[in-house]
Amino acid sequence: MNFMIAAATDVGIRKQTNQDSLMMKKYDTHIGEVVFVVLCDGMGGFEKGEVASATAVKAFENWASENLCLIADTEEYEHIIRSQWLSLVTELNEKIMKYGKSEGIKIGTTIVAMLITPNRYYLINVGDSRAYALKENSILQLTKDQTLVAREVELGHMTVEQAQSDPRRNVLLQCVGASERVFPDIFCGNTEENTVYMFCSDGFRHEITSEEMYKMLAPEVMNGEVVMEANIRYLVDLNIRRNETDNITAAAVRTY
Repeated sequence: MNFMIAAATDVGIRKQTNQDSLMMKKYDTHIGEVVFVVLCDGMGGFEKGEVASATAVKAFENWASENLCLIADTEEYEHIIRSQWLSLVTELNEKIMKYGKSEGIKIGTTIVAMLITPNRYYLINVGDSRAYALKENSILQLTKDQTLVAREVELGHMTVEQAQSDPRRNVLLQCVGASERVFPDIFCGNTEENTVYMFCSDGFRHEITSEEMYKMLAPEVMNGEVVMEANIRYLVDLNIRRNETDNITAAAVRTY
């Protein structure tokens, strides 16, 4: 399995600070090349959301540097990574909350992180930043939004269409640093060839459709890292032209 990677981010048309943080890197390991992606969308008073998101990204990057030497595509490793990531998010929640209290503000961050190996992927999510898989004329959301409207849709109280325009669509049920306790979702699956794994903050997806995403990010058109970056940048700019007010960040990993 081989990987191509690309990303783009923009502060958007309203905010003064980009509170999204991103790390995406290839690592050479004893089981072959792997890719690790972490995308965090910070929020909080006095434009301090970037502190929360950058803190979370750095913590996961440090985890990768310290632990990928022990990586293994085994069922036992799946249990290990779950335990380590849950502990890491708990520690981050306490650290960011403590910092916010010391500054007299409330800050927090979403987290979506994915480790992609030649055979398996491992994915963690808190909040509403998303991971998708694009392949064979389909776009599949791998994460579940931890938002008020997503819960209402799941309970049958609201349609997907209503949720997309509901003024509460950005209300999170939990985020790291602003919730007393955090309960991440963790997903695992088989890595597939000729697939694009895409990650984004919520600002990337409000003003464009799934069809527009697939047209620009489908595996058949994402055939080189220069093209990948240009296509992601096109969608970021399309959001801006449609007056998206949030920070906008997306990253993609193409397997081949």
